Amino acid sequence: MREFKGRVIAAGSVKAEALVTHEGFNTLASFQKALLFGDKTAKCSDQNNKDLYQKPMAGKALCLPQTIGSTTGGMVMYCAASLKSLPACMLFSKPIDSLACAGSILTNVWSDVKMPTIDSLGDEFLEYVKDGMTITVKEDGTVIVE
Repeated sequence: MREFKGRVIAAGSVKAEALVTHEGFNTLASFQKALLFGDKTAKCSDQNNKDLYQKPMAGKALCLPQTIGSTTGGMVMYCAASLKSLPACMLFSKPIDSLACAGSILTNVWSDVKMPTIDSLGDEFLEYVKDGMTITVKEDGTVIVE
């Protein structure tokens, strides 16, 4: 078990199974099919992300370095929240970008789905965490990986 401390972007506490990518996360490409076809499991449709492609993202602790790609990323996250297809939380090893930050905050404010978001957890976090590990996120930005 290891404990990491990051910066709280969208507060909340949750316990979920880890889903890890070491590549940049393209929000639009990853959620596109889920949004178009109503896939509640939100299987990742970004074929360029070999870590996540075809894996269900809904309800998982999505562990990633950063987001990349489209300026629609924040709105995509909000739409996924409307469909109840969001990850349980998003945990960034690096500082969050402005689009993902806006999406996380707006999702927590405008929807009844909460998605705790923590950034700046460090490279050691992403090196340590593996798919299937149990992640506990606390309100203060503490992330426990078991």
